[in-house]
Amino acid sequence: MSVLVAGWLKETNVRSGCLLRWCGALLVLAIGRRRAAGLESCTFFWPLLRSGADTVGTAISVRMVLFFGSRQRRRFGPRADMPPSFWSSQTARLAVLPLLGAATVAAFPPIYALPVLVLGFTGLQLAVRESRSVLGALSSGWAFGFGYFLAGLYWIGNDPVGDATRSGWMAVLSVIGPSALLAVFPAIAALAARLLARFGIGELASLAIAWTAAEWLRGSVPIGLPWNLLGYVWTVSDQTVQGAAFVGIYGLSLVTVLAAAAPAEVWRAGTVPCGFRRWLPISLTVLLPAALWLAGEIRLQVVPTPGDEAPDLRLVQGNMPQALRWQPAEADRAVQRYLSLSAPERPSGLKVQIWPGAAPTIALTNDPDRRTAVVATIPKGGVLLAGSMHLPDETGADRLARGSLLGISDAGEVLAAYDGKCPAPFGQYEQLRSLLSFRGLAEGRRGLVPGLATVSVPGVPPFRPLICPEAIVPGLTAPANGAQPLWLLDIANDAQFGRSSGRYQHFQMARVRAVEQGLPLVHAANTGISAVVDPLGRITAQLRLDETGVLDAALPAALSAATLYGRFGERLVLTIAVIVAAASIVARRLGRTTRKFGRR
Repeated sequence: MSVLVAGWLKETNVRSGCLLRWCGALLVLAIGRRRAAGLESCTFFWPLLRSGADTVGTAISVRMVLFFGSRQRRRFGPRADMPPSFWSSQTARLAVLPLLGAATVAAFPPIYALPVLVLGFTGLQLAVRESRSVLGALSSGWAFGFGYFLAGLYWIGNDPVGDATRSGWMAVLSVIGPSALLAVFPAIAALAARLLARFGIGELASLAIAWTAAEWLRGSVPIGLPWNLLGYVWTVSDQTVQGAAFVGIYGLSLVTVLAAAAPAEVWRAGTVPCGFRRWLPISLTVLLPAALWLAGEIRLQVVPTPGDEAPDLRLVQGNMPQALRWQPAEADRAVQRYLSLSAPERPSGLKVQIWPGAAPTIALTNDPDRRTAVVATIPKGGVLLAGSMHLPDETGADRLARGSLLGISDAGEVLAAYDGKCPAPFGQYEQLRSLLSFRGLAEGRRGLVPGLATVSVPGVPPFRPLICPEAIVPGLTAPANGAQPLWLLDIANDAQFGRSSGRYQHFQMARVRAVEQGLPLVHAANTGISAVVDPLGRITAQLRLDETGVLDAALPAALSAATLYGRFGERLVLTIAVIVAAASIVARRLGRTTRKFGRR
């Protein structure tokens, strides 16, 4: 169907407001489902369509529908005169692409081996170019994506209750299964890139646009997970992360693919002139990252450094091991550890105390005795913002605890409460828990829904709470009928990631949210990293991983004006994608690009 739509658009002078053109296209598509021979029946309806189309100055030909609908034209393999290469072999592609996908993950925190992006995406570009069918393109993208997610999500095998003996081989399946499912999105990207390139858009631009669209889809549909979006590799420095303020994380992903896959343009046998023009595309690999760094440095120098927003904060990092947190006998020990860390001498201006997400695994709203003990550590006239467990009022097997944020005054009154929507990644598969009995691996998890509530507590600037992986959801915006937040509070139990890259990556994703919105971020984690980040993404104070202690810091002020991305959101990414596609088409017609995928 997409082939027919694209073929119809190719000869149509697109003008807004032409309802007849869309109706005609749907009619042609409905008839075109009958294979090429049956498409001749379109001539019966053609006079009616042609008479209406002429009124808006457009012409649609049945010849174009037959051309793009025929079985012969649907085959989009490389041209017959092209010599075979390593990537022409389906076996070679399926053997090498998972390795390239896994190697690409080394570009993410905490390793930041950015050159592997060139290796991975150049290989993916070459493999997609040499695929000879729809199945070949899909399998190439899936193989790359499987290695990509298998290496990037290995931490899922850590049991959330800290008892590896409970899970056993189920932990292995919990990594392989989601990786195989999420690999569908790179497979869709590979096929989309193949089809886009058939219709005049350059191969490089096609892959960049298709990959970015697939990432957006992965962060939007229920079965997806926006973890390790490609743009997060630019958290490597304060300068490069500034791009998120302009185009968001998806825009950074688009730029990343353009830079990483550009060397594939060099290997185009017999279609690119020798000399300087042949090596011109590879300059994108250097120029785009350099331009990103330069723009970030200029922004850091030009944008005024915000001052501090009263009041001062104290972040408490108890560093409770995951294996102990879920043992009922250890609940009192966890509470006592956080009480002892909160009680010592506090600065005179300290008004806000913050405990991370479900650090003591108790429900403060349902346990007044422990809440009374907690009140003794709250500064006079201050407030405690504590991660807690919340037990719903209903009873029965479906009564699952949720992660919550409570605002408790020094008098013990609960001033505000916010229930998290997603206590752990892959909560969208919770419905499989009863069927598959993944005890432990899916226990107490919810689906990904970004928090849209702005919480106001007396004496504290209004803030947006983010409980655990809500911080990984891009595009947080203020609710239409709510107050504009002045800072972001991310409370998490990163101990569930174990000793893995997941803890670093979760913190960096939350840091990007601060840059996107121009708001300061307070990230409180049970085992670290706990930190205060200013609206430009710079870390002003932090407690490192597996460190026990407190962090006293001032809350930075928000930027005086909204960021470009905060104002327009994903519309900026769409605009950039259109510009890239248009530039690629123009360059191709001027002879500066090569053939399309599969053109004979």
